[in-house]
Amino acid sequence: MTWPEIILWRRLRQRPGGLKFRRQHPAGNYVLDFFCSDARLAIEVDGIGHDMGARPARDQARDRWLKDQGVDTIRIAAGDITRSPDSIVDSIVNACLDRRKPLHQLAAGPPPRAGEETI
Repeated sequence: MTWPEIILWRRLRQRPGGLKFRRQHPAGNYVLDFFCSDARLAIEVDGIGHDMGARPARDQARDRWLKDQGVDTIRIAAGDITRSPDSIVDSIVNACLDRRKPLHQLAAGPPPRAGEETI
């Protein structure tokens, strides 16, 4: 693991927000930096190498494949982790908790009017 990944893992393994995270989690032909199965969320730490050569296209293909499997991906710049690890963890936890909301809490539009049935 890279230094930013170590910093992040030290915090994620403490189960912030009551969430369990895995590191180096296999998914198809890929290995995810971190994964929260309850939220079906992959967390990828991107260093400068992710901006070079064919890497951006490979990352996009990987993210599409994961999306097809029902897994969203958030990408975090390695430098952001070293500068502000606690705020990064807070944003990861919030993203996970948002994805765990039951479907009935995810409003698709305005609430029904009095007397209207809901499905």
